[in-house]
Amino acid sequence: MLPPRALSFQHRAEVDQLRTAVDGGGTAVLSQVLTGTGGVGKTQLAADYARTAWDSGSVDVLVWISASSRSAITNGYAQAGVEVLGADPTDTEKATREFLAWLEPKTGTKPCRWLVVLDDLADPADLRGLWPPASPRGRTLVTTRRRDAALTGAGRRLVHVGLFMPWEAAAYLTEVLAAHDHTEPSEQINALAADLGHLPLALAQAAAYLVDAELACADYRELFADRMRKLADLLPESSSLPDDQAVTVAATWSLSIERADQLRPAGLARPMIQLAAMLDPNGIPATVLTSQPALAHVTEHRTSNGTDSTHQAAPVSAEDAVRALRALHRLSLIDHSPPTPHQAVRVHQLIQRATRDALTPDQHDRVALTAADALSAAWPDVERDTGLARTLRANVTALTHTAEDALYLRSAPHRVLFRAGRSLGQAGQVTDAIAHFDRLTEATRHRLGPDHTHALGARNMLARWRGEAGDAAGAVAAFEELLADQERSLGPDHIDTLMTRYALAGWRGEAGDAAGAAAAFEELLADPAWLLGPDSPDTLAVRDELARWRGEAGDAAGAAAARKNLLADRVRVLGPDHPDTLSTRHELARWRGMAGDAAGAAAAFEELLPDQERVMGPDHPDTLTARHELARWQGMAGDAAGAAAALEELLPDQERVLDPDHFHTLVTRYNLADMRGVAGDVAGAAAAFEELLPDQERVMGADHPDTLNTEFNLAWWRGAAGDTAALEELLADRARALGPDHLHTLIAHVGLAHWRGDAQDATGPAAALKELLAPDPARLSGPDLPDNLNARNELARLRSDAAAWKKQLVDQVRVLGPGHPRALVARHELAELRGKAGDAAGAVAAFQELLADRTRVLGPDHPDTLLTRYEIAGWRATAGDAAGAVAAFQELLAAEVRVLGPDHPDTLMTRYEIAGWRGEAGDGAGALAAFRELLIDQMRVLGPDHPKTLSTRRALTEWQMQQSLMDQPIDEQDR
Repeated sequence: MLPPRALSFQHRAEVDQLRTAVDGGGTAVLSQVLTGTGGVGKTQLAADYARTAWDSGSVDVLVWISASSRSAITNGYAQAGVEVLGADPTDTEKATREFLAWLEPKTGTKPCRWLVVLDDLADPADLRGLWPPASPRGRTLVTTRRRDAALTGAGRRLVHVGLFMPWEAAAYLTEVLAAHDHTEPSEQINALAADLGHLPLALAQAAAYLVDAELACADYRELFADRMRKLADLLPESSSLPDDQAVTVAATWSLSIERADQLRPAGLARPMIQLAAMLDPNGIPATVLTSQPALAHVTEHRTSNGTDSTHQAAPVSAEDAVRALRALHRLSLIDHSPPTPHQAVRVHQLIQRATRDALTPDQHDRVALTAADALSAAWPDVERDTGLARTLRANVTALTHTAEDALYLRSAPHRVLFRAGRSLGQAGQVTDAIAHFDRLTEATRHRLGPDHTHALGARNMLARWRGEAGDAAGAVAAFEELLADQERSLGPDHIDTLMTRYALAGWRGEAGDAAGAAAAFEELLADPAWLLGPDSPDTLAVRDELARWRGEAGDAAGAAAARKNLLADRVRVLGPDHPDTLSTRHELARWRGMAGDAAGAAAAFEELLPDQERVMGPDHPDTLTARHELARWQGMAGDAAGAAAALEELLPDQERVLDPDHFHTLVTRYNLADMRGVAGDVAGAAAAFEELLPDQERVMGADHPDTLNTEFNLAWWRGAAGDTAALEELLADRARALGPDHLHTLIAHVGLAHWRGDAQDATGPAAALKELLAPDPARLSGPDLPDNLNARNELARLRSDAAAWKKQLVDQVRVLGPGHPRALVARHELAELRGKAGDAAGAVAAFQELLADRTRVLGPDHPDTLLTRYEIAGWRATAGDAAGAVAAFQELLAAEVRVLGPDHPDTLMTRYEIAGWRGEAGDGAGALAAFRELLIDQMRVLGPDHPKTLSTRRALTEWQMQQSLMDQPIDEQDR
């Protein structure tokens, strides 16, 4: 007997698949198997197919058989034989054979079109020898939860029936409730459908419950979200099920689990699905369910109702665990996909809930703890595979949602809770890490008390990730509060207290007090309580931080030397591939660059990168950071175009691994835009900053320093392209919003003066910057800190104060060394001021000395080295050697074309100088030709209205006039 059509039956894609297979003409597949988990609507789809075939007159005989057992199948065939053929009703086997024989195609007889539906086949073996025969006039349709290989072949096709699509589920719920005069907002309908996992049977029974109880969707969803309520309590009683359904959703899978438990290896399916029921329905890594804690659980709780009872005492192997997963897969209780190991197992959320509901409270907690142990065991020490880490975190989230209380039963929060939070932070998701540790702090404090070591440890992690998110001052305040509580409850010599001192010292440095951080680390290293030994990883970590903050406090060379010694010790103690060793190499390379050796820093990062990719994985945040630093120092070493290309390759990987809005991703976009400008793509730099700005405003806020810097750089590069209007508008906006004396207003003022070429306009902002850039004695200690030296550099430059530059040069050489980039900048400016004071020959000599040092430190192709050559040529011309200047500019031009490219603004400027000084050297015709060629290229590259293009046009006009005068006869000139 056909089941009645379900209320509000939804037409689905599977219906079309069935009909397409039959309507395929000579290639039609006439035996089809609908497979899927319980509750997806296989029977309703089969009934709709059969009813449509009967009503359309396309079949003459329709047989519907409940195939729950072999005897049920033979009884169904026998009954059909009695009704169609008049077979003997007392001999079931004979009637079955006669009916199957009648289905065989025969020649010379009137053809009969038939359809046999075998609904809910429990075991493929039950159909052995009982499959309806292949016939051009007949069709067979089977529904089953099984998906064994035995169901396919011999002209049979498997059709997988899945869940409702979201819009199908919403349409179904809306129609069913409307049929009972019950209306709900669409957002509640969609949310309830998602809560029920879009499972058709669950939707039908939940709708019946809503109608019978006169509940609103929102109220039902609140009940459903209560983990203390069992699923069976939220569904109709058996007598009130809709559409003649026989069992509730809660009970629909129990028989399937029992049958899976009988498959080899017997008795493992039930404890395995219990474990999976605690984890993420969207994907569980294979390594979790085959870990040692998982195997121990399955071994201990192996059920005894299986047929394979001889090996129940033997430990379960990883191979056995995989076979148990395959048994569950064959019964459609899970989806097991070995080719995707990170999400090898998927389980419908209601199957999980029904499985958990069957556990006693004690069983529930023990299985939850086992799941947590399994996640910890599967979590690698180094997260080389970001996809695996992401899935493990999702499983911790699911476990916490379903069994959070159990994770505190061992008198401490389970270690997997801390591991998941650290993983979030290490993956760059610092905002999520903060939220995670905020919840963990509150939960631990509530369950264990505020002075419990793990409650204090959670506060430590919360403070750390606040700092990593950019709030260094907030991290300092949080660590100071934590330190006071730890000294009171644990004592000053407890290791946790000492480690908080360690963290506090570091964040003081991040908040701006580099000297204070270095002093705190020195004090910590000398503390008698720090009895960990010179080779302890923690002692090495303190040395690492001490070296760092000494460098930040101004001793770059000392920092590099200290890290070199530290690297040797870490290689000896930890090994060359330990993450801390790799981190030391990273910092050593960075400080090498900070000490003035940009090319050496780039080379060191180039050596480090393959080791990080091998050890940490190509997608690890530290590997991505190393790629960023390599590109950065390539640019600092003179290869701006190469740096831009490397950053362009890095950016999509950061967006994929971290997030498009992650801080490091935004920094890469910022540096990429800047490098494009330095490499000569002024318009591209401005466009990139224009794209970046709204994202920074959205993510970081309009007043964040990085956002303000991007706003300035956007205007700066527009100014470089000849559009000073952006800087004028920026200056007006900042003066109005921040005040005329604000740091960012003054920076905008100086930038505008630069591109206008108005040195006098920078004098006022320079004086105001003197106050803003002066060191804060309460925060920084002494004039030799790099930030203070930089401030004094900027101030002296803006004031064009040669005396200040000279004193600054002495300080730079003393503190940073003569090869440091900042010292080289000061020497460059001093040489230029010497020339502006009238000593052109002295300027040439000073620039020649500087050129030798820049070539040695930065390399011959660095932009600063090329700029020095430009200055030498220019001051030679000013000193009266026009021909020598032309020769020097021509040599420089060849290098710029090779390094920067023919269209780079610096290359075009050198061509401008060559043309002008050729004329001054007596070659007016050559100057005229050179200016004409240059003008064509400038109009193409810069545009006709760019200030540089207009300058060339004026120079061309002037030389044309001079040449025309020179070409006139003398007497005509006299007239």
